Amino acid sequence: MLSLWRRLPVVVRAVLTGLVVAAVGTIPWGVLVKANYKHFPAMPWAVLPTALYLWLFWRYVQGAGWPQSTAEARRTNCRANPLSAEVWRAALFAGGLGLVALVLFLRVVNRLVRLPAQSTGDLSHIPFVTLVSWLLMGSVVAGIVEEAAFRGYLQGPIERRHGPVVAILVTGSLFGFVHFTHPEVTLILMPYYLAVAAIYGALAYLTNSILPSMVLHAGGNVLGGIDLLARGRAEWQASSSPKPLIWETGADVSFWISCLALLIVGAATVWAYAMLATTRRQDRTRRFTEG
Repeated sequence: MLSLWRRLPVVVRAVLTGLVVAAVGTIPWGVLVKANYKHFPAMPWAVLPTALYLWLFWRYVQGAGWPQSTAEARRTNCRANPLSAEVWRAALFAGGLGLVALVLFLRVVNRLVRLPAQSTGDLSHIPFVTLVSWLLMGSVVAGIVEEAAFRGYLQGPIERRHGPVVAILVTGSLFGFVHFTHPEVTLILMPYYLAVAAIYGALAYLTNSILPSMVLHAGGNVLGGIDLLARGRAEWQASSSPKPLIWETGADVSFWISCLALLIVGAATVWAYAMLATTRRQDRTRRFTEG
């Protein structure tokens, strides 16, 4: 079996491994929060066992536990590598700008096509503390598990064999298809997921670490969840009450302002990622010289 596994193309092995890691990391939370919704929702009891499971999961994907023969491979594929303060600042700045550019991109897209709405279901009987606890825990699970699975175990091996462009395209496509489990997600949202994969994937490639994208992913999910609960707006929607398409009313001033803002912030994002690459190279050179 091991010999057969090694004969599979790198892309196939990476996709299968990434999907398994994602499923193992997220399914327990999904089961627990659904049970919590049905039974004793006054207390967010699903959070504690999920936190314990997530800690064990995080240790394992980083190389702890049995079998020791795969420990180094797990550590390498997870690539939760520590970074210097300078690289951390540059990565968070670049990734933050990337997310702002994504928001502006969505403002433009929402005037070109109708994007699906997202429903929260009936949460009227769920106490505020429980909702907040679920939101925070769900965001942490998504940040840790999805970055380890997609930017680590999936993107890393493909990146080393075929380069970052192919790796990010494969990862982004699979990242989008995985979210098809949500009823509101359709093919029209694939550019959104590819853009998200480019933002986080480029960070992982330039820093050789998933840690910055984990922080941004979890933080972005928290903000998106708050927006959904407070205003009924999905993370890909520019507003809860969509503006008319430009094909119906023509391009107005707000549309052109959004386009201009996207160009400016997009250019700033490219510059920030280039500065991140420079900072990372200088950091590696300094470490090599000092070491």
